[in-house]
Parts: sequence; C-alpha cells; structure tokens
Amino acid sequence: MTVIVVTGIQAAGKSTVAQALAERLDRSVHLRGDLFRRMIVNGRADMGPADPPAEAIAQLRLRHRLAAMTADGYAGAGFTVVLQDIIIGSELAGMAATIRSRPLYVVVLAPRPDVVQERDHTRRLARGKRAYKPGDQHPAELDAVFRDQTPRIGLWLDTSAQTVTDTIEEILDRFQAEAEVRTSPPAPAAPRTGPPASGNQRGYAGR
Repeated sequence: MTVIVVTGIQAAGKSTVAQALAERLDRSVHLRGDLFRRMIVNGRADMGPADPPAEAIAQLRLRHRLAAMTADGYAGAGFTVVLQDIIIGSELAGMAATIRSRPLYVVVLAPRPDVVQERDHTRRLARGKRAYKPGDQHPAELDAVFRDQTPRIGLWLDTSAQTVTDTIEEILDRFQAEAEVRTSPPAPAAPRTGPPASGNQRGYAGR
C-alpha cells in the first residue's frame, strides 16, 4: 500500500495536517516519526541550536530508519501510511531512498517563516508547546536553510493563507499527480555517515 511523507520545518503544521489527511483516507495510519526520539529514556542526544554532535546525528538517522521500517510494516499489512516528521536537507532524499513501499509520495509544507512564527506563538499560548526555544535558530533562518538545501522532490505547498481543510483538499487533489517519488524500491543500504547536508541545519529536528 501507499506511504505519504509529510514534512516541513518546526511549526509548519505537519502534525495537524497529517492527522487530518489520515482521517480522510481508508484504512490509514498516522505515523509520528518523533515518537522514536521520545522513546529514548536515557542517553538521548537531541539536535540543538549549536552544531549537532555526532551522536545527535546518529540518533536522528536511527529515528528515520525506524520510521521508514515501521511505515513499510504498516503498508505491507495493507494500510495507507501518513508519515510525518521534520525531514529536510539531504535527509529527505535519504528517507525517500530508505522507504521501500511504493507508491511513495512526499508532501512538503512550506508556509512563510512569519506565519510559522505566529503559529508557534499561538500554539505556545494555547497549549504551552513551544517549537523555537531561546537560542534556537529563528524560523526565518531555518526556513532559508530548508529552502536552500532540501531537494525539490514531491509536492511543495505554501500553506500560509490556507486553513487545514484547504491544505487537505489541495493535497488530495494534487498528490497522486505531483507528489510521487518515481523510483523503484531501493535495495537495503548501509546506514549513512557524515553530517546532514550542512552544519547550519542545527536545531531542525527533535521538537
């Protein structure tokens, strides 16, 4: 069955959109990649505001591999999987190459950084949840890295002026024609080494 990857920077609306999308699909799963980070009780190394240490990068890629394996497991059992996480820069192509299920679609949520900042502020007031902590990259800085270093695969949507319903309708209207990753399922590969795309991507994952 199908896997749909939903990604974007922090506070781009991934969780809300992925949940709403899964609810519109038959026999569906909303897979939250960040769960694999939060499952670590002791020894967790988060991606932070400084250049991430090797252990944080290793755990990020472990989380991505586990998410891909889980998505494949659900898809193999006949579910349509909506996998959402912060997967940007070269990590997006890596995730697409790791997921074996086909068809595979990628949807990138790319609202303007001022909209992201406002959403984060509103969410913090309503729920106490804060994506951008003091010392982290500003949304505009992270957005610039995101747009500069993430490969243009899949369907990119500027959701700045959209409601969740608007976004879901546009995804459903367009994803089959525009979001598909048209490659054959890859052969199993060894885990990647080295930093993600650029050291400037600090702080993009983990919250």
